[in-house]
Amino acid sequence: MKHLVENVTMEPMMKNVMTRRNFLRSSLIAASGLCLGGRAWSARADRSRDRRPNIVLIVSDDQGYADSSCYDHPKEVGTPNIDRLAAEGVRLTNGYASACVCAPTRAGLMTGRYQQRFGFYTAPDSRVGMPLGEITVADLLRKEGYATAVVGKWHLGLEPEYRPLKRGFDEFYGFLGHGGHDYFNLDITDEYTSIYRNEKPINDTGYLTNNLARESVSFIERNRNRPFFLYLPFNAVHWPLQALPEHIERFNTGDTSRDIYLAMLLCMDQAVGRVLEALERTGADENTLIVFFSDNGGARKNLASNGVLRDYKHSLYEGGIRVPFMVRWPDRLPKGAVCDEPVISLDVMPTICAAAGITLQGDRVYDGRNMLPALRGRLKGALHEKLFWDDGADLWAVRAGRWKLICVKGSPELYDLLADISEKNDLSKQNPDVVERLERYYRVWKSEMAPRIQKVRDSQAAGRRTKEKKKR
Repeated sequence: MKHLVENVTMEPMMKNVMTRRNFLRSSLIAASGLCLGGRAWSARADRSRDRRPNIVLIVSDDQGYADSSCYDHPKEVGTPNIDRLAAEGVRLTNGYASACVCAPTRAGLMTGRYQQRFGFYTAPDSRVGMPLGEITVADLLRKEGYATAVVGKWHLGLEPEYRPLKRGFDEFYGFLGHGGHDYFNLDITDEYTSIYRNEKPINDTGYLTNNLARESVSFIERNRNRPFFLYLPFNAVHWPLQALPEHIERFNTGDTSRDIYLAMLLCMDQAVGRVLEALERTGADENTLIVFFSDNGGARKNLASNGVLRDYKHSLYEGGIRVPFMVRWPDRLPKGAVCDEPVISLDVMPTICAAAGITLQGDRVYDGRNMLPALRGRLKGALHEKLFWDDGADLWAVRAGRWKLICVKGSPELYDLLADISEKNDLSKQNPDVVERLERYYRVWKSEMAPRIQKVRDSQAAGRRTKEKKKR
């Protein structure tokens, strides 16, 4: 399979690709044994013997594909700490979110499964909650002795049984949903929009992005003597546009809203830097696997930039689903490498489990794949023959190799992403056989998916109301 390579200008440090030295290094590491998990942690565990990696999973919110300076970017963008993840790890040029809006991507991320398999298609489905039969990556890691925490935006269920401490996490600081959150008003408001510490809403002060960094650093420092999983889903740079004055004054693009967005991005980048500093300070840096990506493409509403990609969040053109995506693990991955293999956020969960030596349960379909061979440049064949997106209404897409078919309200469009990353030239009329083949792929995939959980719940509620009326 040919890989899509973007014709863009990168920072000098990002031009490195996987060298023979990197391949040899990866081979030696693999021979020394990657899968070391399976032992439960105890207070007497010897850190030198338990070499299971720490895991830090960082998700930005509505960040533009061009709003990381390790990608082709506008001149006003600078993200040195996010760039460091790429310079000291692997930057992916074909990294996708599994949805073009927030909540469904998070459901797929936590489970390693197309979220449509359990009826989670769009953001309002978070009001129902991720089905309780789904197993999260935190469930598996905690079972193996990892300390687990989520710090930030949950967006996977509002009622008590759907909240983080019931889904594999030991600790929670953040908010439950629905989309964005005020960055300055951190007082108790209502049950769903308040800031929580574990199971109780709290009054807090400060700027929310800085608070998420504070809580993340605290978790890392408190768990320096055991393996840990930190899930850090920022609400930055999601609307509302609110930033600290000292950050806003650093920018002068001529557009005040864009300046505020860049200030929010700056603060989030600094927060990533504080996490990296904490890992170094505690001696955890070399053996920590860090994954960073955005939950969907940049949003038009918050003035994000997706560069050469077409469209924004809420769209299945590349601007709505292709995202900044990088992986860093100093002990196990090459530095400054670029991977052009298409990957999707569903792959994060199986990759984490592979790194921790955890075998996925055989009672369900996992759609994600272990990315480590691709990140090392040792992949044989494609990681995914096909990738799918579906909003549960009138928007779906399939990518198979160089081809991408997108269907908007019943109208199919076909693009050759190898030649046309900006999706300007619809080739559906010239290639009806390709259109028919990709439509067939989609129909087979769709037949395996569940109906929307929101519609199921609405139907059940309507049925109960009808029964009650008949009783009267």
